[in-house]
Amino acid sequence: MQSEIDAFLHYAAVERGMSGNTVAAYRNDLTGFITYFAEDSGEARLNDWRSVTPGHVNDLLSDMDDRGYSASTRSRKIAALRSFMKFLVEERVLDESPASHIRTPRAGRPVPDVLTADDVEALLQTAASGETPEDRRDHVMIELMYAAGLRVTELVSLDIGDVNLRSETVRTVGKGSKERVVPLHDFAVEAVERYLHEVRPHLARRARTDAIFLGRRGRRLSRQAFWLRLRQVAAKAGITAHITPHTLRHSFATHLLQGGASLRHVQELLGHSSISTTQIYTHLTSEHVRTEYDKAHPRA
Repeated sequence: MQSEIDAFLHYAAVERGMSGNTVAAYRNDLTGFITYFAEDSGEARLNDWRSVTPGHVNDLLSDMDDRGYSASTRSRKIAALRSFMKFLVEERVLDESPASHIRTPRAGRPVPDVLTADDVEALLQTAASGETPEDRRDHVMIELMYAAGLRVTELVSLDIGDVNLRSETVRTVGKGSKERVVPLHDFAVEAVERYLHEVRPHLARRARTDAIFLGRRGRRLSRQAFWLRLRQVAAKAGITAHITPHTLRHSFATHLLQGGASLRHVQELLGHSSISTTQIYTHLTSEHVRTEYDKAHPRA
């Protein structure tokens, strides 16, 4: 993967005349993408640019949100990725760019996509209507992700010992190897308990693994597999809003703030190192307050 980056940077410097500083920044960005795609892609370890899908790119964008990059840094990283992928298409390494769907960022930090409470309820009810072991697994994963605000990598990385049904908590290790323990509501606890006793044994078969969420072959479910399953459930539920696994995390945070939770509390639950990262959700809750005001005030 590095050889393609070197070829692109040579092209950028010689044929496009990019400055030394821009080339150096692009080199740092693209090398970082190799690390992300190779080490943070769930079960499938990517070692070829042809294996990168639009879903991987969406996960990368969500990761940028989590890290709290400034608008200028995010724009540069996106520009580097789009230019590089376009170069790979022109060089016939790729048939099409997996980053072609990325829109140019607007000025300021992007507002995350959030589902309404009704959409979440529709999503959960649709997921709960499935009857196969895979359907029932998907329901528990969606329930748990929304209950605890987990990142998709945290969700698929869970082992059986990470969920404590007695204390009704889930333990996860997030960015920077930071461990946090998040409380679970009763619906999530009951869903996990049923899954562990009734569903997981069918998926595990003879496989020896501590992973909670398994695919058909008894191995840990990958991030991409869950992302595809989530899209299928959302389509079946009639949800037209753009949805990724990270949308559930955004919705978790926004709905807590709308319900009266403090910003510091939500920061702790999300595992954000800086409260400025969590503050992006206050814009959404302010809009919610305005909507409720307009509905409730006699003269609004």
